[in-house]
Amino acid sequence: QVQLVESGGGLVQPGGSLRLSCAASGSIFSIYVMGWYRQAPGNQRGLVAFSTSGGSTSYADSVKDRFTISRDNAKNTVYLQMNSLKPEDTAVYYCNAAVSSSDRIPRQYWGQGTQVSVSS
Repeated sequence: QVQLVESGGGLVQPGGSLRLSCAASGSIFSIYVMGWYRQAPGNQRGLVAFSTSGGSTSYADSVKDRFTISRDNAKNTVYLQMNSLKPEDTAVYYCNAAVSSSDRIPRQYWGQGTQVSVSS
Protein backbone atom coordinates (compact mmCIF):
# COMPACT_ATOMS: atom_id res chain seq x y z
CA GLN A 1 0.00 0.00 0.00
CA VAL A 2 1.11 3.56 -0.76
CA GLN A 3 0.20 6.72 1.11
CA LEU A 4 0.35 10.31 -0.14
CA VAL A 5 0.50 13.02 2.50
CA GLU A 6 0.03 16.65 1.49
CA SER A 7 0.95 19.79 3.35
CA GLY A 8 1.26 23.51 2.78
CA GLY A 9 -2.28 24.71 2.16
CA GLY A 10 -3.78 27.73 3.86
CA LEU A 11 -5.25 31.19 3.46
CA VAL A 12 -3.42 33.77 1.39
CA GLN A 13 -4.23 37.17 -0.05
CA PRO A 14 -4.56 37.69 -3.80
CA GLY A 15 -1.13 38.02 -5.35
CA GLY A 16 0.46 35.93 -2.64
CA SER A 17 2.28 32.61 -2.80
CA LEU A 18 1.99 29.15 -1.30
CA ARG A 19 4.02 25.98 -1.67
CA LEU A 20 2.33 22.60 -1.48
CA SER A 21 4.21 19.39 -0.74
CA CYS A 22 3.21 15.78 -1.20
CA ALA A 23 5.28 12.90 0.12
CA ALA A 24 4.73 9.32 -0.98
CA SER A 25 5.51 6.45 1.38
CA GLY A 26 4.87 2.74 1.72
CA SER A 27 5.52 -0.10 -0.66
CA ILE A 28 7.12 1.82 -3.53
CA PHE A 29 9.08 0.27 -6.35
CA SER A 30 8.74 3.11 -8.85
CA ILE A 31 6.83 6.38 -9.18
CA TYR A 32 5.93 7.20 -12.75
CA VAL A 33 3.88 10.38 -12.57
CA MET A 34 3.16 12.77 -9.73
CA GLY A 35 0.77 15.62 -10.02
CA TRP A 36 -1.77 17.94 -8.53
CA TYR A 37 -5.51 18.26 -9.10
CA ARG A 38 -7.94 20.71 -7.58
CA GLN A 39 -11.64 20.83 -6.88
CA ALA A 40 -13.62 23.95 -6.06
CA PRO A 41 -17.14 23.74 -4.59
CA GLY A 42 -19.63 22.78 -7.28
CA ASN A 43 -16.90 21.94 -9.78
CA GLN A 44 -15.34 18.72 -10.98
CA ARG A 45 -11.83 17.81 -9.98
CA GLY A 46 -9.40 19.01 -12.62
CA LEU A 47 -5.73 18.67 -13.42
CA VAL A 48 -3.43 21.47 -12.30
CA ALA A 49 -0.01 20.08 -13.21
CA PHE A 50 1.94 16.86 -13.46
CA SER A 51 5.54 15.72 -13.64
CA THR A 52 6.79 12.48 -15.16
CA SER A 53 9.71 10.38 -14.00
CA GLY A 54 11.51 11.47 -17.15
CA GLY A 55 11.31 15.11 -16.16
CA SER A 56 8.47 16.28 -18.39
CA THR A 57 5.91 18.64 -16.95
CA SER A 58 2.50 19.87 -18.03
CA TYR A 59 0.19 22.58 -16.71
CA ALA A 60 -3.41 23.63 -17.01
CA ASP A 61 -3.68 26.81 -19.07
CA SER A 62 -5.14 28.67 -16.10
CA VAL A 63 -1.97 28.23 -14.02
CA LYS A 64 0.79 28.44 -16.63
CA ASP A 65 3.47 31.01 -15.79
CA ARG A 66 2.19 31.20 -12.19
CA PHE A 67 2.59 27.66 -10.82
CA THR A 68 5.67 25.45 -10.93
CA ILE A 69 5.72 21.72 -10.24
CA SER A 70 8.92 20.02 -9.13
CA ARG A 71 10.00 16.66 -7.75
CA ASP A 72 12.59 15.34 -5.35
CA ASN A 73 12.85 11.72 -6.47
CA ALA A 74 15.15 10.80 -3.60
CA LYS A 75 12.42 11.85 -1.16
CA ASN A 76 9.47 10.62 -3.28
CA THR A 77 8.06 14.12 -2.96
CA VAL A 78 6.38 16.50 -5.36
CA TYR A 79 5.97 20.22 -4.83
CA LEU A 80 3.69 22.86 -6.28
CA GLN A 81 4.94 26.42 -6.02
CA MET A 82 1.98 28.73 -6.51
CA ASN A 83 2.65 32.41 -7.20
CA SER A 84 0.40 35.33 -8.09
CA LEU A 85 -2.54 33.53 -6.56
CA LYS A 86 -6.05 34.58 -7.55
CA PRO A 87 -9.38 34.05 -5.80
CA GLU A 88 -10.31 31.58 -8.53
CA ASP A 89 -7.42 29.36 -7.40
CA THR A 90 -9.39 28.65 -4.22
CA ALA A 91 -10.00 24.90 -4.04
CA VAL A 92 -9.05 21.68 -2.34
CA TYR A 93 -5.79 20.54 -3.90
CA TYR A 94 -5.17 16.81 -4.22
CA CYS A 95 -1.90 15.04 -4.84
CA ASN A 96 -2.00 12.17 -7.31
CA ALA A 97 0.64 9.61 -8.18
CA ALA A 98 1.04 6.57 -10.39
CA VAL A 99 3.09 4.11 -8.36
CA SER A 100 4.13 0.50 -8.70
CA SER A 101 5.03 -1.79 -5.83
CA SER A 102 6.87 -5.11 -5.91
CA ASP A 103 4.42 -6.53 -8.47
CA ARG A 104 5.46 -3.77 -10.93
CA ILE A 105 1.82 -2.91 -11.66
CA PRO A 106 1.21 0.86 -11.74
CA ARG A 107 -1.70 2.01 -9.60
CA GLN A 108 -3.14 5.45 -9.02
CA TYR A 109 -3.18 6.92 -5.53
CA TRP A 110 -4.67 10.09 -4.09
CA GLY A 111 -3.81 12.24 -1.12
CA GLN A 112 -6.39 13.45 1.37
CA GLY A 113 -6.47 16.97 -0.03
CA THR A 114 -5.34 20.32 1.32
CA GLN A 115 -7.41 23.51 1.28
CA VAL A 116 -6.07 26.58 -0.51
CA SER A 117 -8.07 29.75 -0.01
CA VAL A 118 -7.24 33.03 -1.75
CA SER A 119 -9.10 35.99 -0.30
CA SER A 120 -8.53 39.51 0.93
